[in-house]
Amino acid sequence: MTHPLPTAPNPWTILSKETHFDTPWVCAEMYQTLSPTGQPYEYGYIHFKNKAVGVVAYADGYIWLVGQTRFPLQAYSWEIIEGGCPEGEDPFDAATRELKEEAGITADTMIPLFDLHLSNASTDEWGRVYLATGLHFGENELEDTEDISVLKISLDDLYAHVEAGHITDSLTVAATYKIMLMRALGELPGGTPDAA
Repeated sequence: MTHPLPTAPNPWTILSKETHFDTPWVCAEMYQTLSPTGQPYEYGYIHFKNKAVGVVAYADGYIWLVGQTRFPLQAYSWEIIEGGCPEGEDPFDAATRELKEEAGITADTMIPLFDLHLSNASTDEWGRVYLATGLHFGENELEDTEDISVLKISLDDLYAHVEAGHITDSLTVAATYKIMLMRALGELPGGTPDAA
């Protein structure tokens, strides 16, 4: 059991806020503040309206990845199953939906693995990753903007690709190390797919 880490009161004073850019997914906000030293400071960051969810679909030593072109990177990216959780939706429900939509998979069991903040100096984006086991396979239900491919890969090969820098998505990298740790500690549940 871990003990709570020490915390401190928030030393920032917000004087005013303006929204400079707004979409259904993100908005850019500019704050006039007093910094922790009491000096005026203009602080801008991106507010994410959706939470990020990721799913490690795991069975018998294998994980299912999805590949797609990420527009901001202008590059193809292999990742665990991921998506957005709109405000008001439970992250578990969003993760279950993304698992079905992107990979055509339903799971008997989904447990939360960890939460994380992504790029927390300039955004407030928050994510949660789940482990899905007891997998069942069907047809995916892609959105119009998705060019997704599905890949079954061994955990060892996934780890090798992360270590080699071939996979750089933050949720996927963090999930890979978590799953490897769980395996080393004997905490990784089993599960054999009923189809592949």
